[in-house]
Amino acid sequence: MGFVSDSIDSNSSPLLTLPGAVPSPEESPDSGVAWHFGNPFGEQRGAVAQAAVIDRSNRFVFAISGEERLTWLDTISSQRVKDLPDGTSAENLSLDINGRVEHHFVQTDIGGVTWIDTEAASGPALLAFLQKMVFWSKAEPRERADFAVISLLGAESSAILQAVGAPAPEKFYDAASLADTGSIDAGFVRRMPWPGAHAFDLLVPRAALVDWFTRLRDAGAVPAGTWTYEALRVESIRPRVGVDTDVKTIPHEVRWIGGVSESGAVHLEKGCYRGQETVARVHNLGRPPRHLVLLHLDGSADGRPETGETVTAGGRTVGRLGTVVDHFELGPIALALLKRTIPVDTELVAGPCAASIDPDSVPDYDDVQAGRAAIDRLKGR
Repeated sequence: MGFVSDSIDSNSSPLLTLPGAVPSPEESPDSGVAWHFGNPFGEQRGAVAQAAVIDRSNRFVFAISGEERLTWLDTISSQRVKDLPDGTSAENLSLDINGRVEHHFVQTDIGGVTWIDTEAASGPALLAFLQKMVFWSKAEPRERADFAVISLLGAESSAILQAVGAPAPEKFYDAASLADTGSIDAGFVRRMPWPGAHAFDLLVPRAALVDWFTRLRDAGAVPAGTWTYEALRVESIRPRVGVDTDVKTIPHEVRWIGGVSESGAVHLEKGCYRGQETVARVHNLGRPPRHLVLLHLDGSADGRPETGETVTAGGRTVGRLGTVVDHFELGPIALALLKRTIPVDTELVAGPCAASIDPDSVPDYDDVQAGRAAIDRLKGR
């Protein structure tokens, strides 16, 4: 199976010329890359039981060089990265002064450079903010539009990588160069803990994007679109900034609390950073006002709700709808930010659909917070 020569928009991925590729809707945050290749549910099955390769070259990529890049980034982001070892990765956040999430990004430090990929729509703003915050530090953030992201998902992903001569890191967030020499010019592959149990991201030179995609496909990976990635992400209850979050979202509401080894994006034992006061206060003394849950939608309804629509109970607004997607096994599902006090068996309405909360997706609040326990001890409770 080769590529066709039909012309595509200059801002679109060249992989859209692959036969059967259906572009993501223009209004989608994944506009410019394939939505599916004609069999969305079959592609999802392949991404679980076998392997699927997904074009995510719409991700915004930039790199930070300089000997102080990690210590500097540690002071202005939520994750502890000052001692991040070479060949490892982390999820990270940029918060505002009130602890609200502005940006989520994945970073990999390898070969003396920190590589960052994030959402296409908000990436330029994140880069501009970091460039503005450099001051006297020895750190140089700059865009790397010459690199692109591909994801490989599924139980056979490691075998597929090995078949094309690429490393397959065993630990989550570990990364390795795609070149035998260790040179980063060829890109790298990193292991991710989601979506699904066998997920890898490849950051490759954009000029080699078609070559890498076809090599993985020819080694046995099913070509799949962002529909597949989003369905498995929602099933994994992993939020997407700007889609499953709004301007009020704090990290506790969307499962981004936890250190590098805990698949989180906020480290609770690091020094000062913008928004830390809110993070510490909610963690030690309070509870988040909302939480992210998985909703099952009524598939018999006429139409689907849209991201950003309100979720209601008895006519009263109780939350906000995030990603909505059809899953090959679960049917129509969605992520939603709901008021924490809403009982799990509450009958909900999301747009034209009846909706119900997946009980297994509701966070556990039975733990005793450290700050609250200390107060209770002082009061003799």
